[in-house]
Amino acid sequence: MNEAPYPVSPAVTEEIVPREPLVPVKYIVVGVVVSLIVATLFVALLVYLALNYADTIIVVRDIFIITLGIMSCLSGIVLILLLISIIRLINMLEFELKPILLKTNDTLGTIRGTTVFMSENVMGPVTKASSYMAGLRRGVLTLFGDPRRNLGK
Repeated sequence: MNEAPYPVSPAVTEEIVPREPLVPVKYIVVGVVVSLIVATLFVALLVYLALNYADTIIVVRDIFIITLGIMSCLSGIVLILLLISIIRLINMLEFELKPILLKTNDTLGTIRGTTVFMSENVMGPVTKASSYMAGLRRGVLTLFGDPRRNLGK
């Protein structure tokens, strides 16, 4: 094997600069604190409403249950439509694109065969004939040409 060393790029020493985070830590802390306060206020509101307006809470709970059921049905329908789309895509790949790729592969095989045939049966003899003619021409020039030009200086 060739033992010649490959050219190596010079070692680049770059200083590692600490990057600033995308979101500063103070914003994260403020977000967590605000989220805890909002959650505490929501729980307090629920407790207050449960103690004072129990009948209203039951009606709101029923509305939320019905809404969740409707959303579940809609997400099931969307999932079924997505599954149908995936099945259609697979069928298109299997029955439309696969034959096109097979025909393209056959065409490439034919081109490859034609190239090999032309190389062996046309270009090979032409190259041989050309080299024989060049040798013959050089031999004739050597035998019958100017003797001063034939000798190397």
